[in-house]
Amino acid sequence: MSKHKNLLSIAANADVPVLILGESGSGKEVAAKTLHSKSSRANGPFIALNCGAIPQNLIESILEGSERGAFTGAITSKMGVVRAAEGGTLFLDEIGELPLQSQARLLRILQEKKVLPVGGTQEISVNFRLICATHRHLPTLVKRGEFREDLFFRLNVFPIHLPPLREREAEMHSIITSVWKSIESENADYRLNRDLNHDEISALKNYPWPGNIRQLRNILERYHLLQSYNVSLPSLLAEGSAIYSINLPDRKKREKAPEYHILEKTLYECGNNKSMAAKKLGISRGSLYYQLRRQNSPH
Repeated sequence: MSKHKNLLSIAANADVPVLILGESGSGKEVAAKTLHSKSSRANGPFIALNCGAIPQNLIESILEGSERGAFTGAITSKMGVVRAAEGGTLFLDEIGELPLQSQARLLRILQEKKVLPVGGTQEISVNFRLICATHRHLPTLVKRGEFREDLFFRLNVFPIHLPPLREREAEMHSIITSVWKSIESENADYRLNRDLNHDEISALKNYPWPGNIRQLRNILERYHLLQSYNVSLPSLLAEGSAIYSINLPDRKKREKAPEYHILEKTLYECGNNKSMAAKKLGISRGSLYYQLRRQNSPH
């Protein structure tokens, strides 16, 4: 079993906060739901909130709830997602996008195990399990003053890194077939009742998947609908490359070193393994060290 699956199984047996790390589209919410379903809180609710997709002025009321009349438009009392997750799991996706002021509120909730609805005067005790996810490098955000260090330590109790799809070679076949079967089951009125053939599987396994599992699902959904109109899978894969503006890297042709933010991101994705990061970037390990020294990196 792959390392991240082992860690998910271990985390399911505990009630500690879990921080899921990985590129966009790598399946972080799916991992969170899997963790919840295998935990002692499986019979409780699973409440998900994308911290980067809500207006800043509403974050606190969405987290802790609000009382009727607390602000303009508050015609009824609202529970908030923390209380909605009572007895279950609260999943905060893109936690790195949470504003500093709201980070302080979240830290207080975690410390006190209580919420104070906006406009309320009485704190309410809460009991939930927290899972967070991000594609960003939180230690870097801490150094920039964009993320609270005390909150980072609260969240980073049990970090789990999900590798990008292109690095999950041993699982690729099962992931592809699982996604295809899921699409088949969700389209009862347009079910093809066939498995992907060997050539189709090979084409999918050899694709770099910059958008990870999300992109895989998008392409297979389009293929499922369009193949009867003589649209080929290779044409959809080529279209995907154009959308993401990427090509398979030709490491021998790379002439200049990647920009520092790419070095930093790749190191983070490789768990600070410099040999792995250098190979992924298509540069020598010595070149990687040189670029890091130039930037006075703490790595």
